[in-house]
Parts: sequence; C-alpha cells; structure tokens
Amino acid sequence: MNSNIYNSPVFEMACRQFDRAADILEMDTRLRQRVKMPKRCLAVSCPIELDNGEVVVYEGFRVQHHLSMGPTKGGLRFHPKVDLGEVAALAMWMSWKCALAGLPYGGAKGGIAVDPFALSLGELERLSRRYMQEMIPFVGPNVDVMAPDVGTTPQVMAWMMDTYSSYVGSNASAVVTGKPVGLGGSEGRKEATGYGVAYFAKSYLDDLGIAPEEATAVVQGFGNVGSEAAKALNRFGVKVIAISDVSGGYHNPHGIDIGDAIKYVSKNRTLEGWNGGDQIPNDELLEIKCDILAPCALERVINETNASKLNCRIIAEGANGPTTNQADAILAENPDVLIVPDILCNSGGVIVSYFEWVQDLQSTFWTRKEVLNRLCKLLDRSKAELEAQRSKLGCSRREAALSLGIHRVAEAKRIRGLFP
Repeated sequence: MNSNIYNSPVFEMACRQFDRAADILEMDTRLRQRVKMPKRCLAVSCPIELDNGEVVVYEGFRVQHHLSMGPTKGGLRFHPKVDLGEVAALAMWMSWKCALAGLPYGGAKGGIAVDPFALSLGELERLSRRYMQEMIPFVGPNVDVMAPDVGTTPQVMAWMMDTYSSYVGSNASAVVTGKPVGLGGSEGRKEATGYGVAYFAKSYLDDLGIAPEEATAVVQGFGNVGSEAAKALNRFGVKVIAISDVSGGYHNPHGIDIGDAIKYVSKNRTLEGWNGGDQIPNDELLEIKCDILAPCALERVINETNASKLNCRIIAEGANGPTTNQADAILAENPDVLIVPDILCNSGGVIVSYFEWVQDLQSTFWTRKEVLNRLCKLLDRSKAELEAQRSKLGCSRREAALSLGIHRVAEAKRIRGLFP
C-alpha cells in the first residue's frame, strides 16, 4: 500500500526501513499495514496577527502513529521546510524509538512551516498558543504529549502548557515535556538527547579499544542536541575539532572551544561571524577525518553522494533519519565505519521526557544526578538488547534496532486484536 497523504522522500525512506525490518521479522501480512501506517494526521491553519498588524496564516501538522501501548509522544518542529510527509516519518521513527527503549508510548510528531528566527517573541508566543488551541481536542497527558524539537524551546512548551491548562481549567503540566524546571520540567532534560549521543559514542569507542582522550569528533548541527553532545564529548575527554550550523562549518584541528561557541550562539542565534575556527562548507565538514561523526541537524545529510567519502570510525546519529537508505547500503560495504542508529543514539531525549511525564503525574521530582543515573541504565539496557538482536539475526545495527522496536509494537497490536 502506497500513501498519497504522506508523499515525501523522508516518509518513503522510513517506509523502506520498515519494510526491510518487517521482512527480517517475517511479519504476518495481516499486521504489516496496521503497524506501518500512522493512526491519525492533523493539518490545521494557524492565523496570527504580526506586530505590524498584518495577519498571516501558518500551516501546522501533527501525526500520531499509534496508541496501542500508551499515549503518543513526540516533538514539535518549527522550520520553513516542515511538511506532512516529514512529520509522518518522524512519528514512525519515534514509535520504534519508544518501543526500543521500553517506554509506554506510541510515536508522534508535529510541526509548523515557519522560520522561528523571523518572528518576534510576541509573534512566536501567539503562534505557539494558536497551534496548541487547534490541537486541544487531540492531545492530553493520556492522549498525546508534545516536546521541543528543531526550532522550539522550553519557553514554547511553557506557553503551550499554559494554553491547554487554561482550557481544561486546571494545571496540566504533564501535557508537554521539555518545560522549564520551575513549571514541572525535569532536571537533565535539556541535555538529555545530546548527552545520550555522546554516551553511546564513548561506549562504542570503548568497544573499539579507542581511548576517549585520543579521539576526535565532528558535530554537524549546533542546536540544542549538537551543542550538548559536543559538551558531553568534551567532558568524556574527546576533542571536538569541527562544528556547524546553518551558517556553515567551523574547523579547528587543535580543538573547538565549545563553551565559547555556545555563548556566541546564545547571543547571535547562529555561528555566523564566529572566529573560533576556519570556516568550511557543511558538505566538507562531513568528510573531515575523525573518530566520531555526529550528525545532529536534519534528515538525509549522509547520502549516496558523500557516504563513500566519510572518514570516521563511528557515526553517532543525533538527528532523526540523517542517513539515507542508499548511504546505508554504501556504508555497509565499509567494515571500518560503525553506525549507532538514530532510534538508539538520540533516545536520551524521549527517555528523560518520559521521566518528566512520570514526575509530573506523581508530583514527585528527582535530582539531575538521579535523572542521569536512570537514563544511563536505560541506555545501557537498550544497547545490550540491540547488540543481542544483531548477533541473533546477523544484521546491521539499524536493522537490529528497528526490528526490536517494530516487533514490540506489532506484538501489542496482535495481542489487542483488531477492533470490529
């Protein structure tokens, strides 16, 4: 079954990944489409008044992939290139990610086609609140729980929580995660995704017998995930020699001053004009010789054009879907490159979002140390289960991760049965 609703290269990529994993699992044909296709998609108009009095209508989307194991869970993306197909693919990947981590969630994702940097703070608030208002019939702490993603922040989550709470007439902190700590957010949530990327990179360095102090890393994408991954890699002893964002790449073979780069971006929004490294094009940055390449931006940046040119030992996928199917096939022929697949590598964010949700529901809050200790235990468990599955099936790490997550969702649907 092909979909006319989710027609996009990213969705097709996610579907091909699913089909490969389903073949490995020899999944019953009666289950395949039920497990594969999203349960629900929403497209809404979000009109807001700009500061100059003009009224602009933005397109917003939300896809809920399945609700067989609990409420759906997933981020909200503000980016000019957001479309329904991309959002659907991200929701699918979130489903497998949650199941792989053993979380009681289905996957979801949302987005608005907008450049958030082009909006004033007031315009951003009006857009965030309007989007949540349109979503109210379809979200809730036990229905669908949103979180930050590309272009959104804890402040956006705070506005959305307030909008939903005003509608239901009581404080509903569990309706979103990634909130400021003072509003029921969790300690450790901000750094969770990037920390997890670095944690897995270090873990696989250990497996390869490479000391972190002797290793180098390149981080593509210097938003929340990339900057936190770079910070954590530094703390583990790894030298980060290149970073990038939309303004381009910055290379310093002696080591990037991550703290200085973060301060610069906090003040200037991007790395443009930063003097902490030699500026190079983003495509060249991906090909720098290093031990760890961490793509932490958008989808499909590693493709059939550049896959054979990569010069790293480990690809730690901080972004969702950064490696195309064609690139996977090329990299499979190179035994010197180890891929830590996205649904494992960047799962730290949704795991700590789960912790935040649990804390909000129970009104009991943990310290940062408690959160990170719990996170590391789940990351270690997921890695061990993935490696056992890889050994059992004789497949790639991506196929092992996907087959584990997909199998768990399929089992839940099989056991629940098909509603008449």
